[in-house]
Amino acid sequence: MQLTEASRDAVLKPLTTVVGIVERRNTLPILANVLIRKQAEAVEFIANDLEVQITTRSAFGVGDETQSTTVAARKLLDILRALPESSVVKMSLDDNRLTVQAGRSRFALQTMEAIDYPLVNPVDQWDASFSMPQKALRDLFNQVHFAMAHQDIRHYLNGLLLVLEPGKIRVVATDGHRLAHAGTALEAQSATQDVIIPRKTVHEMQRLLADDEQSMVQVDVSGSQIRFRFEHIEVISKLIEGKYPDYQRVIPTDYECHFDVGREALQAALQRAAILTTDKLRGVRIQLGDHLMRVSASNTENEEAREEIEIDYPHGPLDVAFNVTYLLDVLASLKADSVRWFIQPNTSSSVLITLAGDDEFRYVVMPMRI
Repeated sequence: MQLTEASRDAVLKPLTTVVGIVERRNTLPILANVLIRKQAEAVEFIANDLEVQITTRSAFGVGDETQSTTVAARKLLDILRALPESSVVKMSLDDNRLTVQAGRSRFALQTMEAIDYPLVNPVDQWDASFSMPQKALRDLFNQVHFAMAHQDIRHYLNGLLLVLEPGKIRVVATDGHRLAHAGTALEAQSATQDVIIPRKTVHEMQRLLADDEQSMVQVDVSGSQIRFRFEHIEVISKLIEGKYPDYQRVIPTDYECHFDVGREALQAALQRAAILTTDKLRGVRIQLGDHLMRVSASNTENEEAREEIEIDYPHGPLDVAFNVTYLLDVLASLKADSVRWFIQPNTSSSVLITLAGDDEFRYVVMPMRI
């Protein structure tokens, strides 16, 4: 029984959208599959890993029948990618095998029953709902995602805190060594709620959201799930349970001294200095004084790198070291021409990095010993 017929690219696009969350190794073999559901001309591709589920909807079904099956996701993806771009792809289901045909190419793939596929069903009631441009949400995630922890035993750090306030949305990420905060105004938002979105979900949303001010994303939030709906895509994710650290206490407010430095100039200097750091010791030394920012690095082989950047700095001297990756991460995520550093001269305390034209972006990085 024929399921679909469409150009290769028309089938490839929705499949590529969902395959990103399919793990190569699964405790449940069926999770390596993609669920294909057809109802008349409507066709859905669904993938999930029991934590996050992505659904795409297209209209290239053939016939009025309702059919569903599951097939190896990455195998189907590889087949479609290998076919000529101009191909017309037909998929049909017979005797528990999915046949993919394009021109003189034909593939018969084993399937597993759709009824056995474990779906993440949305909650009955959402506590808060709002919509915003896809680009705005994507930019928020891009400004803080790098500060999320990775496989930390404090599981609540392995994600991003989303804070809803009347008329505002904030996102916060920290791994205990640095903290990134960003926010923006939000129309028609009156609920107050904090939820922790898993790291994997954040990365998938960064991949899927369009860099488009006109296209909107609808977001629904409950105590256990978050749902994103945009274009022909739906993402439902479980949330991380736990109490997120009080980010407001971490962000310093008493720094009186600040200076601006060119983002690209600082990024380039740090990248060059980082060449002489090691994987185990990623520290660079930052020295301020005489209207100069001096960046230096050394290693156990007695090699040394030195960089100087002219800045407008009339304050007391500062000599402190940081993990160079923490500084490069934030500079790579920003689009501004310059960044503003807030410091306490003559101390080895944390540094606050902000943007002159954005009151909501704040990045706190702790010093290190080298």
